[in-house]
Amino acid sequence: MEKVILVDVNDNQIGLMEKMEAHEKALLHRAFSVFVFNSKGEMLLQKRAATKYHCAGMWANTCCSHQREHESDLDAAKRRLKEEMGIEAPLYKTFSFIYKAELDNNLTEHEFDHVFVGYYDGEILFNKEEVDDYYFGTIEEINEKIQFNPSHYTPWFLIAFPRVCEWWKSKQL
Repeated sequence: MEKVILVDVNDNQIGLMEKMEAHEKALLHRAFSVFVFNSKGEMLLQKRAATKYHCAGMWANTCCSHQREHESDLDAAKRRLKEEMGIEAPLYKTFSFIYKAELDNNLTEHEFDHVFVGYYDGEILFNKEEVDDYYFGTIEEINEKIQFNPSHYTPWFLIAFPRVCEWWKSKQL
């Protein structure tokens, strides 16, 4: 049974809870999101597997998940990037934010999300149990697709994407 780390608004651990129960009760818990770019400045998105228990078949950032107890944010992000997308890349912490989003199946994501950015140009060998598809797109292309079909994207991606875009543009100046 996978557990998540319950936290307060300052990201201090206050307990552990089974992942599904935390999502049912909408309790704030620690999470991370990874956004990978290639050398052309394109962002790597994944289409979540149709078998996922929430947001199945929706487009999201490169990968995301929850830290395990006693696991650093960076180690968790690297672990999950390898498990989901089959890649290893240097990752850099950019920012954190709290969000709350209602999902399908009467679940709620309420997360203290640590956001990492990485760079990768190699082969993608994604885990077919986690991911149905992937693609690299420019920020402009992705933004245009979101404008036409926001329901095709996960709630956390829609919240984090503009913030990552701001961060990315500040690094390109």
